[in-house]
Amino acid sequence: MGLMEVVGTGPIALDASIFIYFLERDPRYLSSLRPLFEAIAAGKLPAVTSGITLLEALVVPLRAGDVALADRYEALLTRSRGLRMIDLDRDVLRGAAQLRAMRPSLRSPDALHLSAALRARCSSFVTNDRGLPQLAGVRIVVLDEVIRQS
Repeated sequence: MGLMEVVGTGPIALDASIFIYFLERDPRYLSSLRPLFEAIAAGKLPAVTSGITLLEALVVPLRAGDVALADRYEALLTRSRGLRMIDLDRDVLRGAAQLRAMRPSLRSPDALHLSAALRARCSSFVTNDRGLPQLAGVRIVVLDEVIRQS
């Protein structure tokens, strides 16, 4: 079963790493991610990401002085059809704090991503982080595991 079958009809949430693999055309993941991003862009699969994705995606290009790549990330994250960035407002921050209180090993960035996914009522959170806990309300989909099983 491929990634599209695993995530279903959405809405889905995407971790920062998913955007990095796609935009930088990582050969390990591109064939799995291309149909996902095409479905999002066509309006067939609603998707969200948290505002922290912008921060996480911009650090390396900015550190390297690659302003063009940083601009491509920002355009993808803020102006893509079918993709909505969830702002880190008080509700998302409070939800992240509750997640961290329940699961002390959960890091703040991951808690923010998951809180945004829950707030947007996403059915799945696509990541490559094997350490994320399964939560009621959103299924954790680990990209490497999906690829290995398909």
